[in-house]
Amino acid sequence: MLPRERQNMIVQMVNEIGSVNVKELSVRFAVTPDSIRKDLTSLQRKGLLRKTYGGALKIEDNFQERYVDQRKGKYVLDKQKIAKKIIHMLKDGEVIFLDISTTNIEVAKFLKTAGRSLTIVTNMIDVMNIMRGDEHNDLIFIGGTFTEGRDGFVGTIANREISKYHFDKAFLGVVGVNAEKNTVSTYTLEDAATKEIILKCSKQAYMILETRKLSKDGNFVYAAIEDFVGAITEKPLEDWQQEKLSPYELEII
Repeated sequence: MLPRERQNMIVQMVNEIGSVNVKELSVRFAVTPDSIRKDLTSLQRKGLLRKTYGGALKIEDNFQERYVDQRKGKYVLDKQKIAKKIIHMLKDGEVIFLDISTTNIEVAKFLKTAGRSLTIVTNMIDVMNIMRGDEHNDLIFIGGTFTEGRDGFVGTIANREISKYHFDKAFLGVVGVNAEKNTVSTYTLEDAATKEIILKCSKQAYMILETRKLSKDGNFVYAAIEDFVGAITEKPLEDWQQEKLSPYELEII
């Protein structure tokens, strides 16, 4: 097989499944890992994929999923897996924060039937609507300035209100986590500023991390990886992902 044919197949694979691994590609195409790395370097220069440690990722347009309505209904099973793990982490009497994240929508759904007794603070409209009328948990809703996607509240007023609390646990959404740069990012500057305040007010902050978001970047950085005590994923990390995150001593749940 010619290198061009192999590269075309690699691009097709990464676009279909989202990521590829050097070792697996080496076995599949019966070439050395170095040959695959050269392929990935060439394809990255052409803007056809994003090379990472141990493989490559599909290039995604962040703008396409800026709004919650655009992300609802996608990867639901993965989000439910993460949400169930979050439920098991909670203890009665805790004060928790659920920020703007479609996974936190699933958390709210499970909380209604989980039999917990919590104080839930949120700035996300969907979470508020789901938890409304819940007789077991206390709900506090944070107002402020509408986000760009009209899915919650951020800005100066929201940040001022959030700063009055001390949360036992906070669960924050991410757009991307870049282990090479030690950054955690989101879509908008206002959301980044609000997430930063939530982090400062939390005893334990966890990032909601679907594994596809590793080595992906949002537009605005709001934290370093070590600002979190842990990350909750929908499946075990691959070896190369664990290796990239290992310097940060992050608890992977």
